[in-house]
Amino acid sequence: MALFKKNYDTKSDEELMSLLTHGGQSAFDELYRRYSKPLLNFFYRLLNGDRQKAEDLLQDLFLKIIEKPESFDGNKKFNTWFYTLASNMIKNEYRSRQIRSEHEKETLSTSNEPFELNSESFDKSLFNKRLETELDKMDVEMRTLFDLRFVEEMSVKQIAEIMDCKEGTVKSRLFYLTKQLSKKLMVYKPELN
Repeated sequence: MALFKKNYDTKSDEELMSLLTHGGQSAFDELYRRYSKPLLNFFYRLLNGDRQKAEDLLQDLFLKIIEKPESFDGNKKFNTWFYTLASNMIKNEYRSRQIRSEHEKETLSTSNEPFELNSESFDKSLFNKRLETELDKMDVEMRTLFDLRFVEEMSVKQIAEIMDCKEGTVKSRLFYLTKQLSKKLMVYKPELN
């Protein structure tokens, strides 16, 4: 039995989806092993730490591939297709619950200007909190873009496929996003003498 399992370990995601289409439970188990933790973290980050909702979306996502494995387009990379489904679920969740409005109440500052911070009190956790606050103010597409590029470390090409836009559009959005964040977080950049 261990040899049989090992064979699934060496199969590509796309091969596992093909096996799943023909009723392969072990293929599903292997996909779940590979993707459950990264996707749970993806949902968790984009849902502002709502673990229960992240787990619910993860379960719904895997249920979709169990119920309709034939919906996978074999001409695409599984990873890209799967993250596209996950991104669409996040967009739908934002639309239905308007999560951002709940978190805007918790922001560190109501001003659009960067807040003042004594350089002596700089702390990585404070930076991360401020970064999360600034991300919370952004729409779901920009948050997803940030997460896919800087947390999941996906290429511009993969992000373009997931977000269903051109690579140039992804590049310009990334430029805008990083420029906007650097302006908001410039207090954390040491002065050059």
